Amino acid sequence: MPQLPGRLFFPIRVELASLSVSDFEQILTNTDACLTRQYEALLATEGIRLQFGQDAIKRLAEIAFSVNGKTENIGARRLHTVMEKLLEDISYHASKHSGETIVIDAAYVDKRLKDLSQSEDLARYVL
Repeated sequence: MPQLPGRLFFPIRVELASLSVSDFEQILTNTDACLTRQYEALLATEGIRLQFGQDAIKRLAEIAFSVNGKTENIGARRLHTVMEKLLEDISYHASKHSGETIVIDAAYVDKRLKDLSQSEDLARYVL
């Protein structure tokens, strides 16, 4: 590593704590460009209105936290993979749902993600 006169270069190492369920909930809802708003806007271009219930947000956060704990901990990026899998069917068949309002609640999240969140092998490859 080249050294400039009067400057020393030190390697920097930072230990990061894992995100909690509460952290994931805040990431999903408390930013201007949070994932829930992004997917609402994306699917609105297809004429679909998404409504995320608070129970769904909590369940998504729990699943992201659980999968991060069982597989590689990729932090908040896990939310993107979880949301992609959750909304996969709606996204691929958007023309069938045009004009609809789709309510995403905890039951919907469990129906779409429960098997994946409970199986470490499936989660490793899908999420």
